[in-house]
Amino acid sequence: MPKQITQGFRASFVDAIADPFYESEADSIRYFPDGLLVVEHGKVKELGDYNDLRSRYADLPITHYPNHIIVSGFIDTHIHFPQMEMIASYGQQLLEWLSTYTFPTEAKFADRHYASEIATLFLKELLRNGTTTALVFTSVFPQSTEAFFEEAQRLNLRMIAGKVMMDRHAPDFLTDTADSSYRESKQLIEKWHKRDRLLYAVTPRFAITSTPEQLTNAGKLLTEFPDVYLHTHLSENVKEVAAVAAVFPDHKGYLDVYDRAGLVGERSIFAHGVQLTDREFARLAEANSAIAFCPTSNLFLGSGLFKLEKAKSQETPVKVGLGTDVGAGTSFSILRTACAAYQVAQLRETKLSSFQALFLATLGGARALCLEDKLGNFEIGKEADFVVLNPRSTPIMEIRNQRSDATLPPTIAEISDHLFATIVMGDDRAIAATYIMGDLAHKA
Repeated sequence: MPKQITQGFRASFVDAIADPFYESEADSIRYFPDGLLVVEHGKVKELGDYNDLRSRYADLPITHYPNHIIVSGFIDTHIHFPQMEMIASYGQQLLEWLSTYTFPTEAKFADRHYASEIATLFLKELLRNGTTTALVFTSVFPQSTEAFFEEAQRLNLRMIAGKVMMDRHAPDFLTDTADSSYRESKQLIEKWHKRDRLLYAVTPRFAITSTPEQLTNAGKLLTEFPDVYLHTHLSENVKEVAAVAAVFPDHKGYLDVYDRAGLVGERSIFAHGVQLTDREFARLAEANSAIAFCPTSNLFLGSGLFKLEKAKSQETPVKVGLGTDVGAGTSFSILRTACAAYQVAQLRETKLSSFQALFLATLGGARALCLEDKLGNFEIGKEADFVVLNPRSTPIMEIRNQRSDATLPPTIAEISDHLFATIVMGDDRAIAATYIMGDLAHKA
């Protein structure tokens, strides 16, 4: 049977059209209590009120999700594909955790067949949790990156990934060299970057595990391929920051190590940023770089509470997206991650509203990845990756999100409340369906 070129989806729709950290939520959020999304050739053709559009699309096949909320696909701005099997490994902080659990697990990814098996499971788990785009660490072995890209390409996903660059302060079985990491990364960029929906990120693990020569070569790759990304870790843990200062004593701090190598720019995404100084926040804002806020990981490893209010301030506005950071992060679910982000904000005596959380998970993540022209909301022409949320997916959520008058469409205040409860209580069970370019990729 031929594939349907144009199709429609009916449900409640909510998406972010501006940044609610800087503009009112009324001006930042678009809402249709009974909406119709028209998808043509995998892209958004139109979104509007169902009753306004129904006559124009009388013959269009429509998939109806009553009592569901459709949002743009979730964007995970920091996750490790080789760490899937070691999630929830007990009892260490960052540096000890890497040595005890991470490095031995990542050694398995020298086996191309094994990497392919995990890539299949990993991407299936992302889709099951409503994540349609992610910025992904693979491993030091280029064959693991090949395996990841091949599976992502098969599924037609918008994914960004890169081979880890790591030439010191790690086990011999996991290190490359400054020259080999440059050569292998360049080969991967030339093969995979901008192939179908795939993009490449130059990926030094973090400052400690790269020599100055390797960091310089990473900067050289960014110069040679100016539309690739830089993806690494930054100021996650107090001991880590101290270790960077010891290894790079002539630098003005952690971020300065990357800056001197030419790694701080508009397409640079730094995971964590828990221990950033005011000067470093200012530099990230100046460079238009992004931070991946990874609250479940930061809490699990005892790294600290990210200063979201500083990153989203008027003085130092930094692009921010949410990162699950599996396997230090404790869930593939962006909903669970957003709940933890709310809790971190509470501990820092600030607030994170449901619509601000939605922004971070969708349009904010797209802006962090410089993909706001393609992803993040339902603007005409964008790629139709989206998630169908069931706010009553469990018995307790059904009680919490019951409606006083189901004969009337939900109000924006009611949607905000139900969305907040879904963020706090939801997980993969709240994902009724995930669509990629308008095609069903996961159904609960």
